[in-house]
Amino acid sequence: MKKYIIICMCLVIGNLSAQQWETNVTKAKEIAFKEHKKTLLVFQGSDWCAPCIKLDREVWSTSVFKKYAEDHFILLKADFPKRKKNRLSKEQQDHNNQLAEEYNKKGYFPYVVVLDENGKLLGTTSYKKMTARAYIQLLESF
Repeated sequence: MKKYIIICMCLVIGNLSAQQWETNVTKAKEIAFKEHKKTLLVFQGSDWCAPCIKLDREVWSTSVFKKYAEDHFILLKADFPKRKKNRLSKEQQDHNNQLAEEYNKKGYFPYVVVLDENGKLLGTTSYKKMTARAYIQLLESF
């Protein structure tokens, strides 16, 4: 019984500190509007794009960014993996393709799009060699 309680506590604590990335633009926009937050849309190639992987490691995965994003952004990820083992469902791939058609017509990776709570484009950027704090300042400058 003790093991069961410990496992449950670990799962709850892990979920509290986990970063929540949405994969559906409609849901993300609804939450952003409801919570009066900006949407941070990231186009990435998670298993082939070196700058995407660096951006994830140097910014998105840091405790500084996670803590800040929790109160300021709705996170939306459009992934375009190439490896067969990472393949997305056809429905998700179609959804990501539609997002790219609207926000990333030139096919840049990584490509970061900041939208206001109403879905209006505020600015775009890509990978930059900077700290998480500096990257947050860049995102907030839009």
